[in-house]
Amino acid sequence: MKDFTAPTDDILFSLHQVADAGKTGTHDPDLAADILGQFAAFAERVIAPTNRTGDQQGCRFENGRVRTPDGFADAFRQSAEGGWLGLTVPEEFGGMGLDRLTAAGVSEISTGANHALQMATGVLPGAVSTLLRFGTVDQKHRWIPRLSEGRTLNTMCLTEAGAGSDLSRVRTKAKRQNGSWRLSGEKIFISNGDQDLSEDILHFVLARSGETEAGTKGLSLFLCPSKIEGGRNHVSVARIEEKLGIHGSPTCQLVFDDAEAELIGEEGGGLGAMFTLMNHARIDVALQGVAHAARACDIASSYAAERAQGRRADGSPALLSDHADVRQMLDEQRSLAVGSRAMCHLALVVLEDPDQLPLADFLTPVCKMFATEAGIRAADLGIQVLGGYGYLEEYDIAQTWRDARITSIYEGANGIHALTVATRGLKAHNGAGADAFVDFISELAGTVEPVMSCLAEWEEMWHETTAHEGPPPNARLFASLTAELFFRAAWAHISKVSGGTAFESEFQKLAEKVLKSIMPLPRFCS
Repeated sequence: MKDFTAPTDDILFSLHQVADAGKTGTHDPDLAADILGQFAAFAERVIAPTNRTGDQQGCRFENGRVRTPDGFADAFRQSAEGGWLGLTVPEEFGGMGLDRLTAAGVSEISTGANHALQMATGVLPGAVSTLLRFGTVDQKHRWIPRLSEGRTLNTMCLTEAGAGSDLSRVRTKAKRQNGSWRLSGEKIFISNGDQDLSEDILHFVLARSGETEAGTKGLSLFLCPSKIEGGRNHVSVARIEEKLGIHGSPTCQLVFDDAEAELIGEEGGGLGAMFTLMNHARIDVALQGVAHAARACDIASSYAAERAQGRRADGSPALLSDHADVRQMLDEQRSLAVGSRAMCHLALVVLEDPDQLPLADFLTPVCKMFATEAGIRAADLGIQVLGGYGYLEEYDIAQTWRDARITSIYEGANGIHALTVATRGLKAHNGAGADAFVDFISELAGTVEPVMSCLAEWEEMWHETTAHEGPPPNARLFASLTAELFFRAAWAHISKVSGGTAFESEFQKLAEKVLKSIMPLPRFCS
């Protein structure tokens, strides 16, 4: 078993040399280095030791309530007391008021240490942003301080048995009653729908306040607390879903039975408000993919550097890492971890600039799709490097793969994101996002030939894709090519900015391999 080691130096290099986070005007590199160093030590000491316990024990459902694995409540309490939950919360509401890029580094480290426990707080920044943008003065002052202090945790309640990717099919009903709102219906796949970490839970619930025929225009967003005056609200857990991975995170089926709630934002504007919450979550899920890629790489490279295997040409004992096939797998892992992290950080810098909204909207699904698949691929390679031991649970790589696998499914399945890139991504903002993407890639890569050739291919497919009146049959192919182009451009940029750093030799060699390679994403055409 390889103890978790936070990839702090890698993250700081990506933030500062690759993404140039300081240019946002909100990011302080020295402060970020201090924050990440402190959190890394905390995560290695307090959070990481709970990871295996969480995987082995899972959550328990006792007397209608969820009980988290041993050690989770204490680790969460220490996180809250340390102020780690309120990193991006404005100071006026009790938070640190830090930027999203510093928080992204913390989120990646937290996931690498214990993905299941990170799930408890992963949607919190999105909840705060949603409250800040759509909440009333009273809602902001009532809930944001509690979220920042960890007294309250939140959920995101969208999915129903008949309404997953197609939210127009949401049936949970919201009705007015005596000047307030009541919710009735069922939601499934709700992460941390119940837990014993916080005092209460604030459910963000997408429900139908209008007629069914209105589709998504009849949906509104509601705040539904688990506790109300007089006791518990009428929200119950029907069951905990049994999952492949993230066993320590309770995924619940929730029943709302005339539960008290209050509207947030405008009636009928639920989807717009929910997207604020979801877009935060999607970048965070992309970073989960990065975290798993980095963890898988660390486990595999450490094992390969210690495992004796065969002999060298001169007859001396060889290590596993001396073998060319293993070396290639380790290099691919490393390139996926470093490259996908760079993509996320570059996108986050764009997200900080309101003048680049079209490009931000275009990059978000690309990052979510690529980084999550990169995490799965890197974990799969790690299992192969460890061989028979990789198939056992004792080296943690099997759990890494199991935990990583969900990331390509939740917060929008990657096939849906591919369709988004090939349709709305190309047409939104009158096509400004795609135009900005071309300029963005050119700025990153300069005149590096493999990138320019890929860009030319992408532009040709762009026009082919937009020629379809309906959903293009090549959507996945186009989205894969888009991600490939971004990944290659990111590595061309990494190679350039690594000069004079401790990463120069390693990253320039990896960049050369990436730019010459056939990408792992399959190119299947309809």
